Amino acid sequence: MEKILSYIWPITRKFPSEFNGTLEISYVNGKRVLDTKNANYSYGSLQKILEIGLTKVNLKSVENLLLLGLGGGSIIQSLRETFEYQNNIIAVEIDPEIIKLAKDEFGISPSNTLQIVQADAFEYVKTSKNKFQLIIIDLFIGTTVPSIFFKKEFCDNVSKLISINGELVFNIGVNLEKDTEIASSIIDNFGIKFKFYSLKKVNGTNHLLIGKKIS
Repeated sequence: MEKILSYIWPITRKFPSEFNGTLEISYVNGKRVLDTKNANYSYGSLQKILEIGLTKVNLKSVENLLLLGLGGGSIIQSLRETFEYQNNIIAVEIDPEIIKLAKDEFGISPSNTLQIVQADAFEYVKTSKNKFQLIIIDLFIGTTVPSIFFKKEFCDNVSKLISINGELVFNIGVNLEKDTEIASSIIDNFGIKFKFYSLKKVNGTNHLLIGKKIS
């Protein structure tokens, strides 16, 4: 019934979150989405944006994938269904309420090929010993990526986890006033081991960096 009514009027349920304020699960035109007060977190425009980023990498060469920022798990759905990626994923998410909603509302649960880790992504990349052929970075609080994720320490730690010829999709922000400056700073922080190019105004809003580790 909720799904049918949503074609007439959006239906929203709200959940408190220590990290994200109020999370909202809404049915809009028969589709369930996860939002905060000011931003789509999953199964809306963000999913389309990251899917565009994924068309720019070679998923066939990826055996281990690291997702920093689970949200409701829409990009996992895209990986499994749209891109037919069936290999290993480790998803890191700081917010336990988001992890719960991903499971309860969207069916995103741990499995033999999906590990969900509740942790701060900044701390996780410091200590992980795994190697990945693809890392997706999607670390928003509301509409903003905390600036700590643009700094050299984070970039260095991410770099150590990527295999040679491994790739990176970094969602650096929404309608950034200084997106070119921020992108240049991130590219400089990763250094000469990486080759990058930018996708600006993806879906009209987001700036993605696509990187490849070349040495």
